Amino acid sequence: MRAVYPAAAGSYAAAVGVVGLALALGALALWVLGRGLLALRERRALAGAFRGLSAALLLCAAGLLASLSFSLQGYRALSREVVVAVIEVRPTGPQRFLARVEEPGGRSREFELAGDQLYVDARILKWKTWANLLGLHTAYELDRIGGRYADIGAERSRPRSVHALGESPLLDVFALRRAYAWLAPLLDAEYGSATFIASDAPAHYEVRVSTTGLLVRERPL
Repeated sequence: MRAVYPAAAGSYAAAVGVVGLALALGALALWVLGRGLLALRERRALAGAFRGLSAALLLCAAGLLASLSFSLQGYRALSREVVVAVIEVRPTGPQRFLARVEEPGGRSREFELAGDQLYVDARILKWKTWANLLGLHTAYELDRIGGRYADIGAERSRPRSVHALGESPLLDVFALRRAYAWLAPLLDAEYGSATFIASDAPAHYEVRVSTTGLLVRERPL
């Protein structure tokens, strides 16, 4: 069964906005650097040094924003509740099942999992209001899929199964926000966990994400 996804905001809108800002800062840095070199030629060493330092800081900011844009490419912009995946569950044995995950764009993957239930995690970035003005809006990335045992004893002793759904960017904005509180004025980084899904019978489920987190709805077979 092929999933039908509602229209959503462009996946790269935020990244494009950040790239534009990075280019603007880079151009400003070059202009300031030129003014600094001119001041040095006129033997105004203090003014030249100050402008050179300012240009270096602007270039660092531009580089940081450019890196940020690349790290956002794995995230999809979110403006309302949308279907982010359709999961087909097929039991293969006692506490064993296959989960076929179809994502927007037609990407499909299959995972062999163990347990009584299926769960999906996502990472959600919530930008502050002032950052929205730069084109940065709430965005999500599916993080992992796994199996879960209903019995706590089995959860501790039976084989565990978990697989990554997302990618590992060179600069992980989500991890940085979780690690450094000083980024709080810029954005919030949250995990959204879907409701645990029974895996003891064949079924199709829609995984939806909104600004408040993940939810799961069963679809007719």
